Amino acid sequence: MAAESVGSPAESAGSLGEDRLVASVLARVTGADAPAGVGLVVGPGDDAAVLAPPVGGLVLSTDTLVEGQDFRTAWSSGADVGAKAAAQNFADIAAMGARPVALLVSLSMPGGTPAGWVEDLSAGVAAECARAGAALVGGDVSAASEVVVTGTAVGATDGVAPVLRSGARVGDVVALCGETGPAAAGLALLETGTTHSEEFARLLAAQRRPVPPYAAGPAAARAGATALIDTSDGLVRDAARIARASGVRLDLDPAALEPAPDLVAPAERLGADARTWVLTGGEDHALLACFPAGTALPPGYRAIGTVVEGSDGPPVLFGGLPWRGGSGWTHWA
Repeated sequence: MAAESVGSPAESAGSLGEDRLVASVLARVTGADAPAGVGLVVGPGDDAAVLAPPVGGLVLSTDTLVEGQDFRTAWSSGADVGAKAAAQNFADIAAMGARPVALLVSLSMPGGTPAGWVEDLSAGVAAECARAGAALVGGDVSAASEVVVTGTAVGATDGVAPVLRSGARVGDVVALCGETGPAAAGLALLETGTTHSEEFARLLAAQRRPVPPYAAGPAAARAGATALIDTSDGLVRDAARIARASGVRLDLDPAALEPAPDLVAPAERLGADARTWVLTGGEDHALLACFPAGTALPPGYRAIGTVVEGSDGPPVLFGGLPWRGGSGWTHWA
């Protein structure tokens, strides 16, 4: 049975009140919804959730979406924002080689925010939790001048050692699971007013509601990955993070990073460079990994470069030459 709204969806969050608003959200999230393997003992609705300790270590991460900085309500529905908030948190869990288990969400917003938008946001969070095999176990609401959504994700290593950024070794294969570039292309289209387009629907969706390859994180860990990272800030920027942490350089193969055909068309229309989207565009949440040479890459991964010597100079090479272009997303830039 579908959950009923508490009050009218058009009613504001402020007029509905905290308790009724939370009750409306909890009507969509129950302990019975927790997937197998989460170990949920006490679900949302109490002062805190309780999880049974998983096998191996716990992995924790937090991330924030700010209205006007990370999304715009004119572009994205509440469900889009909720799914994106969950996705960017769970992608960081996967980037440690771990399995997403649970998510807490803190929502701050103006009192005039429609209650229906908040209900849609909670539905989007719950849907992405279900896709990740995790549970939404609680959170908080507060007042703010704009909408701010902060998630705290919990993951489990299932007895496999977490994969850090600092383990890449000379001779390793650099591999990518997922795409880079579609979310940046979608953002460029949205900024020019292209909010509805069948031709560019995939790119718009990539920006509004990314789909990280969660299972590819644990798969990389089991396959012996030496380093792993989520490309939330751009392929070059995040490759440089692995390089600096590992004291090496990553040489990316231009032939392996040719823009997809559906990136070329909007780039030509907007006077942009599709290759730049591929190399520096963030928010796709693909997983970038390094594997020992000769390793059978897990399903979904493709080789895009090699790890080479050197800790001085540019950390990322492109076809053997220092990459001199932009690096990716930077806050306060």
